[in-house]
Amino acid sequence: MKVPLLDLHAQYAPIMPELRQAIDEVLTSHYYIMGPQVKAFEEKMASYLGIRYAIGCASGTDALVLALKALGIGDGDEVITTPFTFFATASSIWRCNAKPVFADIDPRTFNLDPALVEKAITPRTRAIMPVHLFGQPCDMDAIMAIAKKHNLFVIEDNAQGIGSKWDGKMSCSFGDIGTLSFFPSKNLGAMGDAGMCLTNDDDLAAKLRQLRVHGENPRYFHKWVGLNSRLDTMQAAVLSVKLDSLQAWSEGRRRNAEYYAQHLNDVPQIKLPCIDSKALTIYNQYTIIAENRDGLMKHLADNEIGCAIYYPLPLHLQECFASLGGKKGDCPVAEEMADKVLSLPVFAELSREQLDFVIQTIRNFYK
Repeated sequence: MKVPLLDLHAQYAPIMPELRQAIDEVLTSHYYIMGPQVKAFEEKMASYLGIRYAIGCASGTDALVLALKALGIGDGDEVITTPFTFFATASSIWRCNAKPVFADIDPRTFNLDPALVEKAITPRTRAIMPVHLFGQPCDMDAIMAIAKKHNLFVIEDNAQGIGSKWDGKMSCSFGDIGTLSFFPSKNLGAMGDAGMCLTNDDDLAAKLRQLRVHGENPRYFHKWVGLNSRLDTMQAAVLSVKLDSLQAWSEGRRRNAEYYAQHLNDVPQIKLPCIDSKALTIYNQYTIIAENRDGLMKHLADNEIGCAIYYPLPLHLQECFASLGGKKGDCPVAEEMADKVLSLPVFAELSREQLDFVIQTIRNFYK
């Protein structure tokens, strides 16, 4: 039996007629840049998340850069974030000529440890960029309290957590700006690259809209040097159709995660995901901590079960950030997790037979 890490064929098949119709409407109109579908999707997303403004852009990475630029973060500024995340989190800070400052993570949730965030604050700190990793929100009560105490901006990197909640409140709605990625493998994925910024602030929304079109307003008049980062009309049309299924997909992932928990909780060599009691996760990834991780990964691959390591090298140890002076031991929890984590298939369309095969294959390895 083959069990992929993600099966887009299974995801797309039931909604393909609606998608073809939506795509055909764009093809008929030939309105490929900032067509009406973009505004319609932005309004639909804002309503879904309960946030006033949604500003589409070209990618999740661009969304982070736009957020930083909109908040005026640049030369000499410091932004505290996690070393255990996708590269774009820190690269966006770097690209704005600011300095990423890495605080270690909570070993239970893989998210930023708020106590270590506060210890990392200096006179140059301008913002905190928490990442809702693997679909589980950070402790936003603690992070927002720290930000308020020290007068800092908060940018929520929610590339992996669309629709997740902290204490009943939607992720992306706590900070000054939240960002989304619609990379095809995300819970809500486009048929290409796409991203979005979310905010409840009128001025920030206006600035984000301007920055995504080279900073111009009116046409050919530029107050800022922005980006060329518009949400493609075709992607907006696709995402608008897919948004209707997002809730069901997230519920399916939670059901699959619960099934894993029921059937793997007695395997002493692995630790299952720990979800905070205040968090509603969407399981963008189902990530375990495993003894002999690399051996287990090979065993799963030999049995044609998809799995992956997110992430094998923490950002403070990446070669491109060597000038920041990061070294082994700076973020010991992130470094340990990089050696032990493994993500298993959890997508909503998994069959019970596939889940059982993954579970039995893991149990067989540790026998």
